[in-house]
Amino acid sequence: MTPEFWITSGAVVALIVLSFLFSGTETSMTGVSRARLHSLAQGGDSRASLVERLIERRDRLVGALLIGNNLVNILASALATSVLLKLFGDAGVIYATIGMTVLLVIFAEILPKSWALSRPEGFSLVVSPFARFVVFVFGGLSTVVNWIVRRMLALFGVNLLQGDSMLSAHDELRGTVAVLHREGAFIKQDRDRLGGLLDLHDLEVSDVMVHRTAMRSLNADDPPQDIVAEILLSPHTRMPLWRGSLDNIVGIIHAKDLLRALHDVDNDPARVDIMKIAAKPWFVPDTTSLKDQLNAFLRRKAHFAVVVDEYGEVEGLVTLEDIIEEIVGEIADEHDVEMQGVKQEADGSVVVDGSVPIRDLNRALDWNLPDEEATTVAGLVIHETQSIPEEKQAFTFHGKRFVVLKRERNRITRLRIRAVDA
Repeated sequence: MTPEFWITSGAVVALIVLSFLFSGTETSMTGVSRARLHSLAQGGDSRASLVERLIERRDRLVGALLIGNNLVNILASALATSVLLKLFGDAGVIYATIGMTVLLVIFAEILPKSWALSRPEGFSLVVSPFARFVVFVFGGLSTVVNWIVRRMLALFGVNLLQGDSMLSAHDELRGTVAVLHREGAFIKQDRDRLGGLLDLHDLEVSDVMVHRTAMRSLNADDPPQDIVAEILLSPHTRMPLWRGSLDNIVGIIHAKDLLRALHDVDNDPARVDIMKIAAKPWFVPDTTSLKDQLNAFLRRKAHFAVVVDEYGEVEGLVTLEDIIEEIVGEIADEHDVEMQGVKQEADGSVVVDGSVPIRDLNRALDWNLPDEEATTVAGLVIHETQSIPEEKQAFTFHGKRFVVLKRERNRITRLRIRAVDA
C-alpha cells in the first residue's frame, strides 16, 4: 500500500466523521425541545442560549448543515472511488459504491440520527460550537439556496413565508399532553386539567353557561317575603332579578347582602327593600371567549354575569366557578345539589339527559364526541340528524349508537348511548 492510499483512506474516515457530525447536528437541532432549552438557558447554560439563537432561523441552520453534509459525502465517495479504481480497475467503482453506501448509511446516517433522537438536548449542546461554525461558513450560501427554493415552491402554490410550523403553540402543547397521557406519565385528571386550560382560548361563554331554561331567577314584583324565602331555599349565593320578563334583568341579589338587610330590619322579610340591595347586572355577549371572560372576572373582581345574544336577549348566566370547572373539573361544596343526568347501565350503555353538556360527558367517560356544532347531547343529535327525532328512533354516528328515550314537545330530554361494538 502506497502512502497515497493511507492518506486518502484517512481523509475518507475524517470525512465520514464530519458527516456523522452534520447528520447528528441536524437531527438534534430539529428535534430539540424549545421549552427545555429555555429552562437551561435561564439556568445560565451558555450553550443552550447558543442553540436557541441558532434555531431561531431554523431554515438557515438546516440549509447550512445539508450543504456541508452533501459536500463531505460527495468528496468522501469521490476519494474512495479514486483509490479503489487504482487497486481494482473498473471494478473499483462497484466496490466504492457498495462500500461507501454501507459506511455512510450506518456511520453517517442511522447511528448519529438515532443517537441524536434519543438525547436531542444533550447532543445539541455538545455540537453547538460546530453548528455555529457551519452556519458561519455556509450561512450565506444557505440563505441564497433557501431563497431559490422558496421561489420554486411558490410556483406550485406553496408559500413557506406564511410560517415555519403548521401547528400553533396550543396544538403542540395539547399533542404533548396527549402523548404523555398515552405513555402513562399523566393520569386522566392531569390531562383533563391541562386540556381544559388550553381550551379556554377556543371555548365561548355560551359553551359553559347555565341556559335560561335551567336558570333560577326571581321576579322583582313578588312580595319581599317570597323573594327572601326563595333565596334562603336556593343553593346559590347570587340570583338574577327580573321585572316583566326574563329578558329584563334589573339586578343581582347576593345572599350576604340579603342577610345584612334582614339584620337591619330586625329579621322582618316584609320590610326588606329588594331593589335597594340588588347589585347592577353585568351583561356579556355569548361569543366572548372563556379566556377573555376569566380575565374580565378577575379584573372586575366579579363572579357572576348575565349572558345575552346579539339581539340583547338573555341566553343564560355564567359564573367564575363555571370557568374554573372547565379547568379543574366539577367543584362541589356542602350546598351544591349533586349533578344529575348521567347513569351507567348494567349492559354497558349510558342513559343521559339531553341537557348534559357534551364536554362534561367526554370528560366523565373519556369519550371524544365533537362539541364544535352543539353544546349539549340533545343538540348533537339534532345537528347530526338535521331533525328533531321522535321517541324510539335510533342513530349511529361518531362510533356511538344514540336512542331517543323521551321527547317533550320539541326537546329531546333523555337518550341512551352505547358504543357501536358493544
